[in-house]
Amino acid sequence: MMNESIFIELTDNKGCVQGYCTDKFRVVLDEFVKNFEARGEVGASIVLTHEGETVVDLWGGRNSQKNQKPWTQDTLSMVFSSTKGIVALVANVLIAQGLLDPFQPVAEIWPEYAVNGKQKTTVRMLLDHTAGVPVLREPVKVDGFCDWEYMCNLLSQQAPYWEPGSKVGYHGMTFGWAVGELIRRITGKSVGTNIQEIISQPLGVDLWCGLPETYDDRVAPMIPPVYSGQRLDEIFVIAQRDAESIPGKFLRNDGGWMTNRRYASRLSRASEVPAGSCVTNARGLAGAYRPFALGGVFQGYKLVCPETLRGMGDISSATSCDQTMRIRTAWSLGFVKRVDNSQRSSDAMQFGIGCGAFGHMGAGGSFGFADPREGLSFGYTMNNMGMTLTLTDRGQSLVDASYQSLGYSRKVSGWWLP
Repeated sequence: MMNESIFIELTDNKGCVQGYCTDKFRVVLDEFVKNFEARGEVGASIVLTHEGETVVDLWGGRNSQKNQKPWTQDTLSMVFSSTKGIVALVANVLIAQGLLDPFQPVAEIWPEYAVNGKQKTTVRMLLDHTAGVPVLREPVKVDGFCDWEYMCNLLSQQAPYWEPGSKVGYHGMTFGWAVGELIRRITGKSVGTNIQEIISQPLGVDLWCGLPETYDDRVAPMIPPVYSGQRLDEIFVIAQRDAESIPGKFLRNDGGWMTNRRYASRLSRASEVPAGSCVTNARGLAGAYRPFALGGVFQGYKLVCPETLRGMGDISSATSCDQTMRIRTAWSLGFVKRVDNSQRSSDAMQFGIGCGAFGHMGAGGSFGFADPREGLSFGYTMNNMGMTLTLTDRGQSLVDASYQSLGYSRKVSGWWLP
């Protein structure tokens, strides 16, 4: 049961915070308001479900820095790599249905991929970021990210950076076409169509990979990050120094998608870029993960079995130095388990979720995840991007407040523990 509606006027003409929050999760509301008042939030939404019930549903601030249009309960935004978590949900549903096998050679599904040293690549390697194709070697044409056949052909023909399965490196954009093409070949339908049919429509959430033009007026423009002297993630430091490095290729060889903000175009919103173009809000992210926080079933709609759910939460790969991120990372079958950015100046910036949780963050700070142990699903979206590929202090403060509300008292090595 929800408490009465919340309406909080923010200072300095920042707008207001509205929505609902149960008393148990009041600290989440406090941190959400603090994000606007002290941490530079412009517009955002946060939703938590617990044991199937929505316990936090908040939105606030402004649609843009350039106008006074409010961020409403229906405002949408691009969530960048949080998209990968949604694609991974679809892939794991196919695993549960017996249509996809993590140990199956990719060549059996996508024969053209099995060339130039990639012949022994398995489905699992594509899902857990060990496949050795973290970036594209060949320069990507302008708007190439929006051309499905072109991107899949580039990916399938290139040689890996390491023997598949031998190292871990975040496949920041290539994950989308690699896993997405498997999904397309298995089902005969595009990734965006699968997301609609498996996730969005049955669960009643506003979430698209390939946004119809009719929803454009609900989309808040993203505010690019501004460097202001803060300590940068190592990936940015290396990319600035060496454009031919894996970090350099990841951040620069994008056909203008991020470097020239091509993601903001109608073409990009309409295209299926399955590592970065999902458009949704906090309700969409939390709603998508809700069944997976409840054993794989919600209101009679079964998506995965317990065995598959365990695979979603179990660590499949881990490293002390990710070949792309250049920090410690751990991954399950398509989801982030750990990203240790504790080299930053404060522990508040350290990515941390529950040990059994899984999800994915997006560039600038969006995040969605499920924690089956607690029956918790979480969604956070915003328009003011932080200078990070993981979580900003704004997003992490909301995650921390969520676990504190559940009685968790300590975060050890990036994990929240009871």
